[in-house]
Amino acid sequence: MSAAPRFARIAIPSPLPRHFDYRLIAGDPVPAPGTRVRVPFGRQELVGVVLGVTTQSDLPRDKLKSIRRSLDSEPLLPATLMELLVWASAYYHHPIGEVMATALPVMLRRGLPATAAGEKRYVLTEAARRLPPDALKRSPLQQRLVQVLREHAEGLSAARLAEVVKNWRDAMNRLTARGLIRITEEQCLPPRLAGQHIAPQLTAAQEQAGAAILAASGKFQCLLLLGVTGSGKTEVYLRAIEEVVARGDQVLVLVPEIGLTPQLVTRFEGRLNAPVAVMHSGLNDSERLCAWQMARTAQAAVVIGTRSAVFTPMPKLALVIIDEEHDASFKQQDGFRYHARDVAIKRARLENLPVLLGSATPALESLHNAQQGRYQLLSLPERTGAAQPPRVTLLDLKRLKRNEGISPPLIEALQERLTRKEQSLLFLNRRGFAPVLMCHDCGWLAPCKRCDARLTLHRDVRVSREAGSRERPIHQRSRKLRCHHCGAEAPLPVTCPACGSGNLHGIGEGTERIETALARLFPQARIVRIDRDSTRRKGSLEEKLRRVHAGEADILVGTQMLAKGHDFPNLTLVGVLNADQGLYSADFRSEERLVQQLVQVAGRAGRADKPGEVLIQTHHPDNPAFAAIAHHDYREFGRYALAERQTAQYPPFAHLALLRAESPKPDAALAFLRAAHGHAQNLMEAEVVHLMDPMPSPMERRAGRYRAQLLVAAGTRKALHDFLSVWMAQLEAEKLGHRVRWSLDVDPVEMY
Repeated sequence: MSAAPRFARIAIPSPLPRHFDYRLIAGDPVPAPGTRVRVPFGRQELVGVVLGVTTQSDLPRDKLKSIRRSLDSEPLLPATLMELLVWASAYYHHPIGEVMATALPVMLRRGLPATAAGEKRYVLTEAARRLPPDALKRSPLQQRLVQVLREHAEGLSAARLAEVVKNWRDAMNRLTARGLIRITEEQCLPPRLAGQHIAPQLTAAQEQAGAAILAASGKFQCLLLLGVTGSGKTEVYLRAIEEVVARGDQVLVLVPEIGLTPQLVTRFEGRLNAPVAVMHSGLNDSERLCAWQMARTAQAAVVIGTRSAVFTPMPKLALVIIDEEHDASFKQQDGFRYHARDVAIKRARLENLPVLLGSATPALESLHNAQQGRYQLLSLPERTGAAQPPRVTLLDLKRLKRNEGISPPLIEALQERLTRKEQSLLFLNRRGFAPVLMCHDCGWLAPCKRCDARLTLHRDVRVSREAGSRERPIHQRSRKLRCHHCGAEAPLPVTCPACGSGNLHGIGEGTERIETALARLFPQARIVRIDRDSTRRKGSLEEKLRRVHAGEADILVGTQMLAKGHDFPNLTLVGVLNADQGLYSADFRSEERLVQQLVQVAGRAGRADKPGEVLIQTHHPDNPAFAAIAHHDYREFGRYALAERQTAQYPPFAHLALLRAESPKPDAALAFLRAAHGHAQNLMEAEVVHLMDPMPSPMERRAGRYRAQLLVAAGTRKALHDFLSVWMAQLEAEKLGHRVRWSLDVDPVEMY
């Protein structure tokens, strides 16, 4: 007869790279792996996740503390998800406690019950509906609430009320006390009925892709859907999802950014007779817990989320879809530095189900895997319907004079679209008014005091809606200098700090400057700017996109937020204002990212029956990177780019890890990395792992901290991880490591 378990191994959210043993409470049920417990940890009490139970511990029993109490009667994280998290901790060499915490919503990390409260809605009573229009004229706020709720018979949630009526709660309480409002509580995630959206006729290529996806049901298979922009990848997703949901199973759809979720959710809800849960960082804690619980209990048939949604428990998961799989946003850039695409593929393998990667511009690693037969390649080579690829023209800026960043041919093309009542998009991946503030007398450039970077000039132009839904700048709300790396702000100086001159001007163009220039060039145009600054307020992005789809915008100005995933049928012109950003960079991925970005943004033009045109402003029209864009052949770019990678022995022909360190002291980070390099040299008996010399990061000082890095490369994944496992143990014991903040990034996508 085996001995009863006496200890539990707990994953504690701490930077220590190990689990912790605790004594079980005598007489209490043995906690199952995947459940939460409260445990003493130092002078505090923390919530941990049970990894398992055992009869043995490396520490004497009297040295161990006891679990305070169990928080769950059943596992919140099922066995396969626990296995995935343990694998991720080992693969990315990150503490298991922090990895486990990533898989739980914030409210569960705090120890709150694993239940999701229903959403409260405020509804007018019959007594309120019978009130005469002037009954509440002495209480304008109450009158406004009644007017708003008259237009919504089903009532409104607190979040929706806050969007339309400010400071509404006191007035609502008075109306409720008078019996004019009743409060209802709905299911956390109410079922949504299928809308009126009719599924379009599939092309032959879409039919073939859909058949291949369904043929992979019930087994692990990685499929790469390479479809040109406008080829109907989302429709292929939907057909596959409909089949899976009809069987009673679940689908996980990962998207790289919050900005892609609103229209995707709307489209899915319009087609699927099933509830759709959304998970991203824009949700509040209770909303996220609600979506998580609905997924865990299989009440949500479809989950659409950003990278952390890859860890969502889904008991009936049968298909994983990763949209825009090439996007760098799938890689977490701090803390637990996992890549959601790669984790999703591992999860699909563990759960024995297919995973579909979709993109018009796949990552070179994915393209290589397809070429090697590890992924099944599905192709959508043509746009759907009558849409044709846009005509691409390169505008040589060496021969064209620009008007605040916009060349004469582009200005002429914009005017043509305004005349034809078609929409245009100007793409510039640079926020603010001007990237640099310069003194024209002495050459002083406004520096960030905390970074090796220049401050960006922001004017924050405020606009107002006038008749005809036109936007007009009415005044400049503020003029600030802002660092886009650390967030520091400084007032705009009146005179130059170096020479006292007042001859200060912004140099270069940002989205704010382009918006201002367009308002001057085209005073009758309705201009909408979409970037991180203009969409900070909750719901603002959705409102701007609604206006574009409703035809209430003539010219869009935007950053990479507009580069992918959006479908604007009346948009026929795309202008790329500065195609050379990132063309020549120290990062070996820079050219790949540039081509991906430009192909994606060019694909916004001419997606319906109207022909599209793309004008790309560049100082280097002969660069071969632009040929793939002009020829609409991303695979052409992939062939020569992969050949270059193979020659240089970069991924996918090598496997990398980047050791980073930072400190407020100028030399501390480099000193630690030199010590780390010394430890590595002692481990390297065979030439299977290669180390670069420690060096300052391309931007050495950021947010007041000095940064350095050390690159490790290996020919095989196994060789890299065998080395890292031993090396990391030595680094944990290195005294200099306690004086700096350091981290390991396995499979880095950013090299600085």
